[in-house]
Amino acid sequence: MLKAIQLFLVAVSLAVAFVATDLRAQDATPEMINELALGSYDQTEETIKKLAATGDTAIVPALEALSEGDLYVRKADGQVFIVKKSGKNYKLTDPLSGEVAGEEPTRNFEKIKVKNSLRRQIRSVVGGLTLQAKDASTRLAAANTIIKTPDEDAIDALNAAIEKEQNANVLAALEQARAASIIISSRAPEEKVEAITRIKNMGGREALSLLLGFQGQADESLKPQIDAAIESINSDLAMWDAAQNIWYGISLGSVLLLAAIGLAITFGVMGIINMAHGEMVMLGAYSTYVVQEIIRNSAPHLFDWSLAIALPIAFVVSGAVGLVIERLVIRFLYGRPLETLLATWGISLILQQAVRTIFGPTNKEVGNPSWMSGAFELGGLTITWNRMWIVVFTIGVFFALLALLKRSPIGLQMRAVTQNRRMASSMGIRTPWVDAATFALGSGIAGIAGVALSQIDNVSPNLGQGYIIDSFMVVVFGGVGNLWGTLVGALSLGVLNKFLEPYAGAVLGKIIVLVLIILFIQKRPRGLFALKGRAVES
Repeated sequence: MLKAIQLFLVAVSLAVAFVATDLRAQDATPEMINELALGSYDQTEETIKKLAATGDTAIVPALEALSEGDLYVRKADGQVFIVKKSGKNYKLTDPLSGEVAGEEPTRNFEKIKVKNSLRRQIRSVVGGLTLQAKDASTRLAAANTIIKTPDEDAIDALNAAIEKEQNANVLAALEQARAASIIISSRAPEEKVEAITRIKNMGGREALSLLLGFQGQADESLKPQIDAAIESINSDLAMWDAAQNIWYGISLGSVLLLAAIGLAITFGVMGIINMAHGEMVMLGAYSTYVVQEIIRNSAPHLFDWSLAIALPIAFVVSGAVGLVIERLVIRFLYGRPLETLLATWGISLILQQAVRTIFGPTNKEVGNPSWMSGAFELGGLTITWNRMWIVVFTIGVFFALLALLKRSPIGLQMRAVTQNRRMASSMGIRTPWVDAATFALGSGIAGIAGVALSQIDNVSPNLGQGYIIDSFMVVVFGGVGNLWGTLVGALSLGVLNKFLEPYAGAVLGKIIVLVLIILFIQKRPRGLFALKGRAVES
């Protein structure tokens, strides 16, 4: 029992000794910071080495301030501060804690001098400290910074960090940073050949920039490897650029599909050239704006759910307006396409002016929920979350509508009316109400398209005008009334637009697409996927 008590007391004594030693080490750090103001450049260099030996990342702001000429010593007590000019005074910041320490007249302080050799030493120390920070994201950020601005002085710190690194992503970045630093250094050619290979494997525009910058000053023996690496990276970049254009085209195509899919239904079933379809999209976008304003003012914590709340509201608002338009105007104009076009164009102007009167002519702010903000990298592709979710949403809407038309009674009636209106009427289908339901459905889908478009475009009274012509092109190109044709047409035109834009520009690219569609329609008047039935018979 006595021996156990003795062992316990010894353990406690050792623990106290370790804690005391640790506290003394922590207390020594402010003293070391103050030593930066003492003595010559050689003494300052020794103090920087002592600070680096602590391994404490808290000293990084002080060293960076010293390098930038923002570290001053107070003459009265030798206390060191990071300072910023504030009128006739200096605003003081504690170099370790980062806390504001008040303001004092400038005459009370003296600048701590630094020279280029000390700046290089500081850069190396700061790099080493951040490269070995506890937080993996800090180490990764430090490595990426060196990749962008390689530094020969950072090689030793990188070697030390590589030996200790356990995180695979950070380790890859550290090795790339080391290769980038070696290639611009005065190291042996053998090391540079290995670095060139690693940078080639890294790929991307940063790697290409490094190699191009080194190409002019490289030894003749290294130029074949550099040229081969540059050619390989350029080839990879061309492939990724093509893939990026395809993604942009799919993204644009999904937007066109959302805007056109409702038009495909009304145009296919009713034969109506609805020039007010864009305004249904606009009403959906303004419904989203109203929902978000109510949530911002009444329940901000629900903002991430604002789009989910806005979707059914936009569908009902746009669908109800479409139903009213069909019952009051369009049902009297069936079989008179020119009058229908003029009437719906007039309705579109009325709706635009009504929105201007209620909401004003300026753009309205519609925010992105947190889950639709930002972007992510996929290989060499940069994909924004809002576009990604719009593509997913479009696919969902497409298949939901397809299921409605194929599996529901109203869908069966719509398809019957599309194929043969007279036969459907003789079978007891109330074609006028099918027309009204179809027009309301198409308008409602345009409304939920407006919800999606509000995340990538300006919400204004003219929002729908930018999509109405493209929507008609998609419908005509894909085949009137055929949803699969609308899907293929939207994606085809989206990808074609994005491949033409770099060479012809956005406006000329659209003109070329329009000309190509006109030529295509000359060969296939009913589009890619023609329906058999009423449209053919007429």
